[in-house]
Amino acid sequence: MSTIYFTKDHEYLRVDGDVAIVGVTDYAQAQLGDIVFVELPPAGKKIEKGQALATIESVKAASEVYAPVSGEVVEINAALEAAPGRVSEDPQGEGWFVKLRLTAKDELAELLDSVGYEAHLRTL
Repeated sequence: MSTIYFTKDHEYLRVDGDVAIVGVTDYAQAQLGDIVFVELPPAGKKIEKGQALATIESVKAASEVYAPVSGEVVEINAALEAAPGRVSEDPQGEGWFVKLRLTAKDELAELLDSVGYEAHLRTL
């Protein structure tokens, strides 16, 4: 069973064991508008918390997505190369970015649960 965490910068992590699926929330994709390009890191890349993880370009702007936790990229969503619009259509499903093998699980304690994230959204 997976556990979902969120950041105040609108990334999500769906954690199952020591692997997390990382992407942006529905709120984030709505703010960006139609996604036209996604650049992902290569599998095998080690990422530190706070480091740029991906670049998203939309019709409105280009944005960096930062790693909410440290880990190693074990898989990327290669389908986004041909169909970046999946991020707009299904951000927390088919629009995920990478799978990270967590290297510092204690960093999860700094993230929000769904209740905390919903409360954060109400402050925006």
